[in-house]
Amino acid sequence: MTPQRHESTQICRGKGFAFASAIADFSLTEDYFAEGDFFDRFTFWDSRDPTHGFVQYQARENAQGWLIDSTATKARMRVDSDSFASQGRASVRITSRSSYQFGLFIVDIEHMPGGICGTWPAFWMVGPDWPTHGEIDIVEGVNTQETNAMTLHTGPGCSTDTGQSAYNGSLALTDCSSWPESNEGCQIAARDTMTYGGRFNDIGGGIYATWWTSTAISVYFFPRHVIPPDVREGSPDPQLWGSPLAQFRGDCDMSTSFRDLQMVFDTTFCGDWAGADWVGGQCASRTGQTCEEYVEQNPNAFTEAYWSIRGLKVYHEVAGVANSSAGTPSQSNAGTGTRVSARRSTGAEITNSSSISLPSSTSAPYSSTVNSSSAFSSSSCH
Repeated sequence: MTPQRHESTQICRGKGFAFASAIADFSLTEDYFAEGDFFDRFTFWDSRDPTHGFVQYQARENAQGWLIDSTATKARMRVDSDSFASQGRASVRITSRSSYQFGLFIVDIEHMPGGICGTWPAFWMVGPDWPTHGEIDIVEGVNTQETNAMTLHTGPGCSTDTGQSAYNGSLALTDCSSWPESNEGCQIAARDTMTYGGRFNDIGGGIYATWWTSTAISVYFFPRHVIPPDVREGSPDPQLWGSPLAQFRGDCDMSTSFRDLQMVFDTTFCGDWAGADWVGGQCASRTGQTCEEYVEQNPNAFTEAYWSIRGLKVYHEVAGVANSSAGTPSQSNAGTGTRVSARRSTGAEITNSSSISLPSSTSAPYSSTVNSSSAFSSSSCH
């Protein structure tokens, strides 16, 4: 797709505030809702779950009209919430056909499957050879977890030592190196319940923006009512957004530790992380069942276990820390990136709070009015 340059100096006034949108140095590389069906840009994994989940991933022809549907402005991915599932609950796992090297990845999520016993949903990026080519877990959690956990997985020799003042989350793990016998990765946990699961859904969701350069990987979250105007106008500039929710930098080459990443959405059940977390957790005591028994016998528990995506765009930086080819997609026929689980370390404390910490410094005021429209809706001046 030919990149489209987005620059704006328009000043808009209305509803009691004014802002000047920044001159953006980011070009649109790929808009997943621009033309055709959203799901045409993905492949469907229908083999056994690499994370040993109690799940039956469906091919597109099986999932169409049952587990997936889409319009020009929204795509939904559900799990089976009608049937008993003795062989694992039906779900989908999709992988972008395009792969990327650097870029700004912005997803508008209206609803996510998190916070439900037995579930393990994730939106993540992965290279063709795990863990050598890296993995970025942007949105991920298990069972009744209430806040988002952002994690990197790499080959040997990568760690993060970002100062706590550089981001709003809580550093849980610093060694990003991952192997089958020890694959926790490096992790930063969000502090606020608006970032994941039930409370995220209650506020109408929001956007996650991941900025991957040669020196750092930063993850930003904005609830729907405070999405920056530059994002809504299609001229994103993360340098205006203040502190990210998470930032990974340190003794790690972000150019070689992460290569040719593809985006993935999935919802699995139990498995390496959710199954391990179940033992001794709230779900086991609450249900009196094993994870697999609960997922098999309680279809109605999963009516809210669905993704609703309102937008997905990839930008590359025209000038700056990333080179001019950053974010440019290449096509992959594999589309299945093998995923090994990011199991929560027993020392990783996931904290909760009642209010989100918004960016400490911004160049434009955010509207406090709740807006249910997509983050990428065109703004008009009145």
